[in-house]
Amino acid sequence: MDPWRYSTEGISIALRVTPRGGRDDIDGIETLANGRSVVKVRVRAIADGGEANRAVTELLAKVLGVPKARVKILSGTTSRLKQVAVGGDPKILGETLRKVTAAKPEKTKD
Repeated sequence: MDPWRYSTEGISIALRVTPRGGRDDIDGIETLANGRSVVKVRVRAIADGGEANRAVTELLAKVLGVPKARVKILSGTTSRLKQVAVGGDPKILGETLRKVTAAKPEKTKD
């Protein structure tokens, strides 16, 4: 199951973020112990004063080709697990996410 949901305004993505991950990148899809799927994201920024959140929104905006203002963190601002909304054409956003995450094999977290 995809870790994102479609809406009329765009998509909502479940993320697991690794701050200080060495690079800004999307590492694919991971299934958590509870069975939920998440998109694994790593950023160079530290999780302090919103730095990692800012890096995550900038990375998603760049990868999905939308303005930064269209990427909003809905929940999990102080957590590694976040829910992010991206405004735009849901079909195009979903296809782009599928391409970006398909390049990486899915991992299951024990």
